[in-house]
Amino acid sequence: MDYIDNLIDKLKEWARKIIEALLGPEAEPEPEPIPIPVNEPRRRR
Repeated sequence: MDYIDNLIDKLKEWARKIIEALLGPEAEPEPEPIPIPVNEPRRRR
């Protein structure tokens, strides 16, 4: 049984590597954008 578990783990690892190679690395959640203050003139006519 131990042999089968090791085999399954190896297959999962290979599948993950193949998917990463084809689609890129695992999608990481994008960090929240940091608001950047912008000096805008408030003169309106």
